[in-house]
Amino acid sequence: MLKRLLRRTPALPWEEVVYWALDLETSGLKPQDQILSVGMVPIRKGVIRYGEHFYSLVRPHRFDTLSLEGLRAHQIRPFELREAPPLCQVLREVHQRLKEGVLLVHHALVDVTFLKRAYARCDLVWPEPQVVDTVKLLHKLGQRRALLEPHLEAPPENLAKARAFLDLPPYTAHHALIDALATAEIFLVLRAKLGIRTLRELV
Repeated sequence: MLKRLLRRTPALPWEEVVYWALDLETSGLKPQDQILSVGMVPIRKGVIRYGEHFYSLVRPHRFDTLSLEGLRAHQIRPFELREAPPLCQVLREVHQRLKEGVLLVHHALVDVTFLKRAYARCDLVWPEPQVVDTVKLLHKLGQRRALLEPHLEAPPENLAKARAFLDLPPYTAHHALIDALATAEIFLVLRAKLGIRTLRELV
């Protein structure tokens, strides 16, 4: 639906679209690693609607490959995962939200890859949402700064460092819901700094 709308109205104002900021915490970055938690926060009419957030732990299909050190980094305890809903149940919640609008992530190469793999595992059809990547927006900002003042350093890609670079307050790292909120806030700051007015300029 959104792609058809974009074709008809290439200058669709950015604030007329619903964005779902999403973050995944995983057991690692390899193909065999698993999603451990999902956090999502919507932006409607250009405003973060935190009260509508979604968060869930995900019960792994294998526990023997999990690292206790990794779980500690994500502030997750093993017994919490054993009581969590399975991946396919959580994905149905994610799916309902992705159908509503644009997927907003920090580093799409990681999150979108894991999501697509999870969809395939659960025999779900990937909805092919429009994706806005805040890392790409940081690159755009860096390119613009370099044209004006070549000596300036490029904006950092790391989520926490990017927030500091943009004068946003620090948040606790490696929690899916908090990182989703952090991504939503970074997006709004970058959109304003870049003067972006349409969705076409974001994707």
